[in-house]
Amino acid sequence: MKKPELLAPAGSLEVLKIAVLYGADAVYIGGDMFSLRAKAKNFSLEDMKEGIEFAHEHNAKVYVTANITAHNDDLEGIKKYFAELKNIKPDALIISDPGVFTLAREICPEIEIHISTQANNVNYMTYNFWKTLGSTRVVSARELSIKEIGELRKNIPEDLEIETFIHGAMCISYSGRCLLSNYFTGRDANRGACTHPCRWKYYVMEENRPGEYLPVYENERGTYIFNSKDLCMIEHIPDMVNAGINSFKVEGRMKTALYVACIAKTYREAIDDYFTSEELYKERMPHYMDEISKCTYRQFTTGFFYGKPDHESQVYDNNTYVTRYSFLGIIKNVDDKKIAWFEQKNKFSVGDTIEIMRPKKDNIICKVSEMYDAEGEAIENCPHPSVMVGIKLEGDIELDPYDILRVEKEKEE
Repeated sequence: MKKPELLAPAGSLEVLKIAVLYGADAVYIGGDMFSLRAKAKNFSLEDMKEGIEFAHEHNAKVYVTANITAHNDDLEGIKKYFAELKNIKPDALIISDPGVFTLAREICPEIEIHISTQANNVNYMTYNFWKTLGSTRVVSARELSIKEIGELRKNIPEDLEIETFIHGAMCISYSGRCLLSNYFTGRDANRGACTHPCRWKYYVMEENRPGEYLPVYENERGTYIFNSKDLCMIEHIPDMVNAGINSFKVEGRMKTALYVACIAKTYREAIDDYFTSEELYKERMPHYMDEISKCTYRQFTTGFFYGKPDHESQVYDNNTYVTRYSFLGIIKNVDDKKIAWFEQKNKFSVGDTIEIMRPKKDNIICKVSEMYDAEGEAIENCPHPSVMVGIKLEGDIELDPYDILRVEKEKEE
């Protein structure tokens, strides 16, 4: 069995570098236009070029999303965009629209094309259709079960890859093709401007009682009737490998560097452990689950993989995330005095116990012994976000660039 690719999201250049360093084999990103995450920071062409060079230096790949449902007035811009991408050489384009696909084949035929989940890819005939047009990979619709994916694998060419979402937020709409956002706010989810109306609270109105809003209750637990739990398949890696999935995809181009690092590192460990020994993988499951739960999440579900989701796959009482840890910052550099410098995200103080996440190394828990402001003056705490702060740790523990600092919320008080 070939080890599957671990594909992580990145909404910025910084997060791309974090994803690669913390274990992703490939990263998918969006440009300033024509991608389905318009609210993400996204990439300028200059950042995209730097990100691709960084990934390639670390033996990782970069895929660029161009998966909007394109209207007539999008096409000229897409032509120009693909001409620019031709020069920066991403490893693949992720596309859903046949017209956009046709332009990509004409303008940059040397770049591979992956078919987005937005194209509703639910049967092997669809996969084979895209293969005949020149695609090298198709992203499965989230509505497919493990059994269906296994059947797909048996009925498509060996060199046509299957990419499947294995972790992250679930969408109420079929293959993510949502109309609610456009209807309520005029912001088109299929052109990258989703307002996430599936997380809102809803009421119903009876026809003969206009103006009387009735809350929608399910088992008296609340009213968030479209609010799915998050997908998590880390406990089911053997099933996904046996189904023939080539790329394990993590959702989340709107997520923080902390989230992406945590998910990439944990799935990297789980995949590598499984391919070392299934016994090791099973033995370390409590560790994986503990690490995954340190990220922000909305409880977990296996989605459609083992049958149609039922009421247990929804969150009914709130639309907020579970957040156990606060993000403190990412080490930028370490000076000749061994002071580690970073841009502070949340408050902490000298004497606090924090956790250090490190690429390809075990995490460590330690106390902050010294702290400095941007001028090098000693301080006791750092109360203002987005300022440069330097720290040293007890025991002369040294930090390195791209180490991530976080603190358990119960220990913030």
